[in-house]
Amino acid sequence: MSRAAHPAGPRYADVLTAGGVGAPPADLNALDPKVWPITAARDEEGELTLGGLGVRELARRQGTPSYVIDEADWRRRARTWLAAFGSFDPQEPPVHYAGKSFLSKAIARWAAEEGLGLDVCSGGELAVALAAEFPAHRITFHGNNKSVAELGRALDAGVGRFVLDSHDEIDRLGAAALERGVTASVMVRVTVGVEAHTHEFIATAHEDQKFGFSLAGGEAAEAVRHVLKFQAGGDQPAALELVGLHSHIGSQIFDTAGFETAAHRAVGLLAAIREEHGLVLPELDLGGGLGIAYTSEDDPQDAFSIVAALKAIVARECFGYSLPTPRITVEPGRAISGPPGITLYEVGTVKVLEGLRTYVSVDGGMSDNIRTALYDAVYSCALVSRTSEAEPMLARVVGKHCEAGDIVVKDVWLPADVRPGDLLAVPATGAYCRSMASNYNHALRPPVVAVHDGTDRVLVRRETEDDLLALDLG
Repeated sequence: MSRAAHPAGPRYADVLTAGGVGAPPADLNALDPKVWPITAARDEEGELTLGGLGVRELARRQGTPSYVIDEADWRRRARTWLAAFGSFDPQEPPVHYAGKSFLSKAIARWAAEEGLGLDVCSGGELAVALAAEFPAHRITFHGNNKSVAELGRALDAGVGRFVLDSHDEIDRLGAAALERGVTASVMVRVTVGVEAHTHEFIATAHEDQKFGFSLAGGEAAEAVRHVLKFQAGGDQPAALELVGLHSHIGSQIFDTAGFETAAHRAVGLLAAIREEHGLVLPELDLGGGLGIAYTSEDDPQDAFSIVAALKAIVARECFGYSLPTPRITVEPGRAISGPPGITLYEVGTVKVLEGLRTYVSVDGGMSDNIRTALYDAVYSCALVSRTSEAEPMLARVVGKHCEAGDIVVKDVWLPADVRPGDLLAVPATGAYCRSMASNYNHALRPPVVAVHDGTDRVLVRRETEDDLLALDLG
């Protein structure tokens, strides 16, 4: 009787390959501005500074590992996305920050101060937004299984938009709104059948996945009919008001080709709604998912180019159907929060495997960045506590967890004299790393520290053993 191989068996073949890494860069000490935060620089001693602070001082004051956010860069990216849309009603911003990429009370306040809307997709994210006093009418509530309690809290808070994802949810929200005598503005999430060129787990508009209503199968049209039953007249106000359609095709996307197909199909549904119901919907949300540069090989488009292309695509499709162009909204998360963030680590051990590579172990790992293990994500990495003129070596930066797949950066060229006590930094980690962090092996989640104008401020403190034990009731 044969027995299945242990899952670790086939993984070793992946772990011990070079992964197609290219030739070493001409200068291992250089900081590619595409990848690193806007204020990142090396001082005269070769130490990385961020927000005017050296990383050695940051490590001394905040410890390692630490997530560090360049506040000026975060705010600049928020303003750039809004500026790309030109003029708009500030009470209805066209850019909604996707809080799932990283959300804290301070981040919610930054988003509010810069004029963004905010997307939340759970009761917890909503709680953070409300605790930060984010304007509720600028919040959009996502999620494929919102509970009755979550929907009720959002209605009571005055959340501006609900993105509906199932017939069950239409009934739940409709009933909750009727009970309160309020009208909820809603959008129907449409699965447009576009498969973004990204990882399977972050492609979200093909048919076989959990989100939205299928366009091809007629479910989206049926969802519209279902919503409109709650919008029908009578003696009481409508429980639901359908204001638009929502489409999200995936994440880490580098061109607008997929959006073109998505817009074509979504606008086709807008036209069908007009024909069947005599209703012209005023909004079309094209989601987020625009990519960022994790390495020098990545080449993302800038916000102005993306927004101009999306506007042109939607206008062209609407012209073909003799429809007025709806108000377009987008939901960048990673594109705002990713590049301003780095993760700062201290090297613990260096292990040379002759003929293969060198394993550089740091004091974090998959508990603070699961994306490499989960999505096979590719990152950059640099020695940042000093510069080095040593020869490049092929390295794998790994964590301290009891897991063969505990890889932070799969393949990277580092100076051959990297040693214990050195500081390494992984850029473009402001999105999804802290949001998806865990206590695997009872690791303590790192703090989130903002740097700005020569000062540092803890946004989310480091966990302690007392935090872990407080939940363990024995």
